Amino acid sequence: MYIALLSYIRPLDEVDALLPAHQDYLEQHYAAGVFVASGRREPRTGGVILIREHPRSLVTEILEQDPFFKAGLTRYELLEFTPSRMLAGFENYL
Repeated sequence: MYIALLSYIRPLDEVDALLPAHQDYLEQHYAAGVFVASGRREPRTGGVILIREHPRSLVTEILEQDPFFKAGLTRYELLEFTPSRMLAGFENYL
């Protein structure tokens, strides 16, 4: 499983201009069963995406297709972890 930490490196007005394309990108990967959860960081300095287990190379490739990333508005930090404890039912999202 992965946590992708997204950090904005350009002004928010530039980020907001691409928000609809970013939301379409997220929806595509939710529909494919890759993304589990996502949302803004507080304060609004970026976002977070929880991603199911896949080969790291595939996850990196998916993240690089984010319109924010392609436009040079963000950078990603990708954290990989193996859950050892979880809320009952969460195993369905691994």
